[in-house]
Amino acid sequence: MFQNIGELVVLFGRTLAALPLVWRQRQKILDQFFEIGVASLLMVCILSFFIGGVMALQTGPLLVERGLGSYVGAIVGYSIAKELAPVLMAVLIAGRIGSAMTAEIGSMRVYQEIDALRTMNINPVHFLVLPRLTALAVALPMLVTIAIVVGWMGGALVATANARIAVSFEAFFHALRSAVDLLDVLNGVFKSFMFALIIGMISCHQGLITRGGPRGIGRSVTKAVVNSIVLIVISDYFLTRILLK
Repeated sequence: MFQNIGELVVLFGRTLAALPLVWRQRQKILDQFFEIGVASLLMVCILSFFIGGVMALQTGPLLVERGLGSYVGAIVGYSIAKELAPVLMAVLIAGRIGSAMTAEIGSMRVYQEIDALRTMNINPVHFLVLPRLTALAVALPMLVTIAIVVGWMGGALVATANARIAVSFEAFFHALRSAVDLLDVLNGVFKSFMFALIIGMISCHQGLITRGGPRGIGRSVTKAVVNSIVLIVISDYFLTRILLK
């Protein structure tokens, strides 16, 4: 475990040192951004819409029974902006994109393509890690911003259409505006940026240390996804503690 942590820190440091070379890798970054951002957009919208709907469906009737129906928008908006959207979108991207990154780099490792890059004097960190980490650090906060808005719309539609809640659009978003400000949304976006770094570094690192043929690739993909999700949840707690101060 400590060896993996040390290797992750070293890899992250080498990636940061390579940031001045971002412009040279712009085409690879754009390709990765399309794969991470554009190709995941529909899935993100569907997931966030129903998350907002479920939140309204679960909390709405309970609040109405206690005469607090006007607070449905506040609870749904606040929980989606600060917790549900960044965490669940990060888990989605870890499963969809993180696993693909690990499998791709792991395949290159197993079939000695990374050794071939070194033979051609091409740094694997510059060629493989930097474009993926940069694209992920840009794409995930954008996806989370969209997810927050779509989740609010899903919650508003359910709160309006459900007879047990029956909160109008105007009342829903009035309560939401009174409880959620720009700083709350930025907190969620900042969390997603940190989660993107976690997913990118763990996925690339697991790919680079893959051993043992196709079976080793499968083990690396599993480790990358599981470790990413565990660290996302753990870091979410500490980020929440820091941002609440």
